[in-house]
Amino acid sequence: MVSSTFRFNIIFRISILLISVFLFAHQIYSNGNVLGSILILLLIVFQVISFIKYIEKSNEEILGIIDSLSEEDFSVESQKKTTEAPDASSKILQKLQEVNAEKEAHYQYLKNIVQHLGIGIITFDKSGKIQIMNTAAKRLLKVRQVKSMEDLRPISELLVNSCYQLRTGGRDLIKIEQQDDIVQLAIYAIELTLKNEEFKLVSIQNIQSELEEKEMEAWQNLIRVLTHEIMNSVTPISSLAATVEGELQGQLVNGHDMNTISNEDIETIHMAVQTIQRRSEGLIRFVSDFRNLARVPDPKFEDVELNSIFIRLKTLFKNDLEKGNIECICTIIPEDLTLKADPELLEQVFINLVKNAIQAFDELDDNRKRKIEIHATQGPKNQVIVKIEDNGPGIDEEALEKLFIPFFTTKKHGSGIGLSISKQILRKHKAAISVKSEDNVGTEFTIRF
Repeated sequence: MVSSTFRFNIIFRISILLISVFLFAHQIYSNGNVLGSILILLLIVFQVISFIKYIEKSNEEILGIIDSLSEEDFSVESQKKTTEAPDASSKILQKLQEVNAEKEAHYQYLKNIVQHLGIGIITFDKSGKIQIMNTAAKRLLKVRQVKSMEDLRPISELLVNSCYQLRTGGRDLIKIEQQDDIVQLAIYAIELTLKNEEFKLVSIQNIQSELEEKEMEAWQNLIRVLTHEIMNSVTPISSLAATVEGELQGQLVNGHDMNTISNEDIETIHMAVQTIQRRSEGLIRFVSDFRNLARVPDPKFEDVELNSIFIRLKTLFKNDLEKGNIECICTIIPEDLTLKADPELLEQVFINLVKNAIQAFDELDDNRKRKIEIHATQGPKNQVIVKIEDNGPGIDEEALEKLFIPFFTTKKHGSGIGLSISKQILRKHKAAISVKSEDNVGTEFTIRF
């Protein structure tokens, strides 16, 4: 908004100038005094020069304010006003000064938050120059001051390479040694672009204690299952062996000839030996399953069309689906969806999940329409998502928590290693599997590659 004083000055000067021009013209046309005409002409020239200087002075002050803005000098007091034109600009400067102060306060607020986060934060540009490294990151890596990512190579070559290679959303686990101590670090990366410059923000977290806690929990669960399975086999073997030993010992103590053992005693001993043999074979199978669990092969990656795998699945389970009156629906979006995987190992995972879904319907005695749906879609960031869903009896909450524990099973004749092996296979594909279930509604397994 233009100052009223500035407007008045302009109107006043133009009015005086017009009056002077009118008087000069009157003098000329009326053949007036020559000296008077010259004086009026000089007055007109003076007014024009004065008017031009006034405008130029105002422009100079405005340009000075613009220069201050370009140099981010928001000091209102430094502007010396000689005209009223810059009044509005001064108000702008004052407002910008307030905005700049608020911006600086906000920056310091966020900076303090980053510095006091419990998770290590490092930001660096394409050249590796570090912009921010908070206190938690320095504490984790045991450094004081670093200027470049290359300065971290003596600490861990693997850590620096991982930070460079990770893309947005990428995760990695790094193991580093620090003063006779091993630390497990979880790394997560985000790529940013600010003012046409590319930066990368990396978060670093020490998960050693969490891993140790989970490892201990896994061992406890495994030992519990192993103890249960082994005791189930060893206890009857021991009991029956004691029974046989007692029968034979009685005969020997009484001095009886072995040929005089009654048919009833022989039959008892024979049944006991048969039972011992069955339980021993079961124990051997259990040990064999345990060995298989620890021998999941490394995947041989190639381009795999999910459509071809799903076709083979439906062919493989055709008889079981027809026998159980189960409808199997496969949808793939897009139809030519592919991913990098080991086709044989991946097919083993899908076979196990579909087989479990089919067997789950054996527990149903209602007339519901039985259905298994397999969906494969392209998710964000080229993520492939596969869902295997059934409308079977569901899995109770307690069993759901133990579902991927080796040898845990809810089936009468199940080995309990299918889902454990499947999870190991998917982990080697850098994929994750999750499950959700609702009682008497159904179960859904989701795999994210």
